Amino acid sequence: MAHDRHAVSHPDDPDPAASDSPVPLEITDVLDLHTFRPRDIPDVVGAYLDEARAKGYRLVRIIHGKGIGVQRERVHSVLRRTPSVERFSEAPAEAGGWGATIVWLRAEQEPAP
Repeated sequence: MAHDRHAVSHPDDPDPAASDSPVPLEITDVLDLHTFRPRDIPDVVGAYLDEARAKGYRLVRIIHGKGIGVQRERVHSVLRRTPSVERFSEAPAEAGGWGATIVWLRAEQEPAP
């Protein structure tokens, strides 16, 4: 597995028998969760944060959608218990508003409080 990719299961896997097979995901400063199964969201977000931090990102955006807030709360739950997360907040309107969350990550060598 390359340093900037992480394997996650993907709902659009063409082989139904292999629906839980990992799919490489390029790590950028934005993660759009619309293509992932709701049950996978906590694991995907946790793995993404680890990989994004390892790549040196200090600011990332997670798009969870607006809906009724279930996915947003799942994402925020992961963020609250992730030591590498310095803080997070709702994205500004031009970056998704309450349908996305901006996350500030600690530097790789920076210890958690």
